[in-house]
Formats: sequence, C-alpha cells, structure tokens
Amino acid sequence: MQKTYMQKTSDVKREWHLVDAQDKILGRLATDIAQKLIGKHKKDYTPHIDSGDFVVVLNAAQIAVTGKKEEQKKYYRHSGFPGGLKVRTLGELRETFPERIIEKAVKNMLPKNKLQSPRMARLKVFAGAEHPHQTHFKK
Repeated sequence: MQKTYMQKTSDVKREWHLVDAQDKILGRLATDIAQKLIGKHKKDYTPHIDSGDFVVVLNAAQIAVTGKKEEQKKYYRHSGFPGGLKVRTLGELRETFPERIIEKAVKNMLPKNKLQSPRMARLKVFAGAEHPHQTHFKK
C-alpha cells in the first residue's frame, strides 16, 4: 500500500522564472504566472503548503489585450468616503502604472486565503526590460 506524500515547508525549493510579457495576452499570461506562484507546476504540490516560485515579469507596458478592453475595461477603487469612487480604464492605467495591470490580474487568479499575500510578494513586475534580479538566474 502506497502512502500519500505530503510536502513539508522545510522541503520547499524555490526557483526563479523570467517571463517576458511583450505581446502576450493578459489573461493567459496571468494564469501561467499564478500557477507558478502557487506551485502547481511542481510534481510535489501540496495545497496547504506555500511551495510556489519567484516570478519576474518584464515589459509589462507592452502587454496585449483583445477586443476593446483598452477603452472599456475599468478598474475601480474607493476611498471609503462619500463620493470617493475612482474609476480608471486599462489605457489610463497603462500610461501611469503598467505594472499594476499584471499584478491585479494575477492577484484575482490566486486563491483568497492566507497564502495570497506571501505569493504576491514573490511576484516582481517591471514596465521595461531592466530588473535588479539578474543574480538569481542561472547563466
């Protein structure tokens, strides 16, 4: 009889993944990134252990969207005060903070539990091709 393998936090080995977002579709890219942050791409995945990897995303400003999402997709936030609703389109967000587009898409694809914030902390998004994490990648 085989026993079910349950991974321990001491057994977790984290890797670094470099993703180029240039001309990639937003939703498809976000699902791939979420899978890597959760750790589902590993053979020893355990749901209650945070076994995901680090993900560095480059060229976030050149992400592709389909249809008319550039003008029609809206991002909402509220200050909590009356009349405090702020609305931005995807195009406006791309001009000011292009990193937040990918961060919001990935965050919404992660499970809403205690592991969400440590997983999001391992996501590094940059608008251009330059990043300070060169030392983590094997050459």
